[in-house]
Amino acid sequence: MTPPPDTDACLRDALDGAGLDPRLADALAYSVLGPGKRVRPRLCRMAAEAIAERAEHGPAAAIAAAAVELIHAFSLIHDDLPELDDDDLRRGRPTLHVHTSHALALLAGDAAHTLAFRLLARVDDATLSRALTAELADATLAMIDGQVRDTLGVDDEPDAEALMRTHALKTGALIRCAVRSGALAAGATEAQLVALSAYADAVGLMFQAVDDLLDVTATADTLGKATQKDADAGKTTFPGLFGIDGTRARIARYRDDARDALAGFGASADPLRQFAADLAARDR
Repeated sequence: MTPPPDTDACLRDALDGAGLDPRLADALAYSVLGPGKRVRPRLCRMAAEAIAERAEHGPAAAIAAAAVELIHAFSLIHDDLPELDDDDLRRGRPTLHVHTSHALALLAGDAAHTLAFRLLARVDDATLSRALTAELADATLAMIDGQVRDTLGVDDEPDAEALMRTHALKTGALIRCAVRSGALAAGATEAQLVALSAYADAVGLMFQAVDDLLDVTATADTLGKATQKDADAGKTTFPGLFGIDGTRARIARYRDDARDALAGFGASADPLRQFAADLAARDR
């Protein structure tokens, strides 16, 4: 079955076609289709288009983009629960467990996780479907592993190596998956996958460094969520280890690493280059 062309339409189609209890369907729609930047689907699409024109990679990239976003939604729904980060506000709105109930939020997160893999089964090419499923499964496990490290701490004293490892898992793994999935859907070569993986790894660390920096320099009104929470919870962060200026220097380095990883690509990768530049300059 061919999905709608844009991510939100594909997500809506997946939710509408699941035949869920209206309460669960409404909870999923609130979180999955609510306001957001759709960063991971955008990266998936941009990576696909860096490899081939949209008409050439067909519906697989759209399906992969929506599946990655469903996993991201699952992670946010659960992360906001009192047992984890205990957030009442996300993207300027009440988090799902505040909007509905703790039980429904937990179940909606579970459903989003399951719907992601159900969606990947719709990819017509069985070999590609298996490859995309493996990418997403590995990234989801890595993300959860990183969440454990971030929430419960690491065994060793906090240092740069532990911080990089935690965030390469917690944040970077799903970003890497989004980029690689788009590239796989478009028929990337192994060399192209290696280059795009390096790009994604730099972007993943930059994304977390920017997020950590904004947590201490921006306001809750600007971000649409609570700030200063990481420091209050005793978590190891980029500013906590490297200071504000040191974090900004690392963001610039990650931006340059991302740009350098794309040296072998032509103008088709310009949206990926611009994304890295915009992320480095993000102030909200």
